Amino acid sequence: MTTTPKTLITGASSGIGAVYADRLAKRGHDLVLVARDKARLDEIAAKLHAETAVSIEVIAADLTNEADLVAVEAKLREDAAISTLVNNAGASGAGNFALADPNEISRLISLNVTAVTRLANAVAGRFAKQGNGTIINIASVVGLAPELHMAVYGATKAFVLFLSQGLQAELGPRGVRVQAVLPAATQTDIWRRSGADMNNLPPMMKVDDLVDAALSGLDQGELITIPPLSDTSMWDAYQAARQAMLPDFAGTKPAPRYTV
Repeated sequence: MTTTPKTLITGASSGIGAVYADRLAKRGHDLVLVARDKARLDEIAAKLHAETAVSIEVIAADLTNEADLVAVEAKLREDAAISTLVNNAGASGAGNFALADPNEISRLISLNVTAVTRLANAVAGRFAKQGNGTIINIASVVGLAPELHMAVYGATKAFVLFLSQGLQAELGPRGVRVQAVLPAATQTDIWRRSGADMNNLPPMMKVDDLVDAALSGLDQGELITIPPLSDTSMWDAYQAARQAMLPDFAGTKPAPRYTV
């Protein structure tokens, strides 16, 4: 007996999340679509159901709102049919840290860090117990590039990358796949919502190409997928350099340069 896969996607009303919904529906996944804009979710659900006949549930939720976040957590814990979480909901922010609004900083961290972590936590226990399941976390290349002057946004995405790698180490041996996807600049509504001047933005990757590459990476078993990276040996070298430092981290005395 074949069980129909079911995926919960956050930030599913537009951009990356909406394309994930399209692609996974066409792969035969039943869907749970989560976003603030219920009317837009209903529109997407109706279109995809008509095209693919998959079952689609919508949940209107603002993941920076505690009650809404708890409701989505409960769905992930209690709906045993959900076998994949696409942790996509997120926001960008202005790059000037010294002038940033503290309330906007808190909201950015709440959505990009707290919600991502809690939703992954909500499903991780069930996935580990049953020995399967997939968590896809949407990070960003900005998390590897402090030179881009997006300190808070980049820090949130560096957190998502680290969280994903930590979950890979913990849950991977228990049969759970955890993929981190690191887009570069992509043509989504996140730029308009962050207040960017749309006329001065550089060329960007099409969102369809981004999601197709991310799913191809998942199919190939990648743990970290960086769609625009042409030479994966660069990432391998980055990982090797990081791992080469680990033995020194166990040292009990300061390095000689600090004792001069």
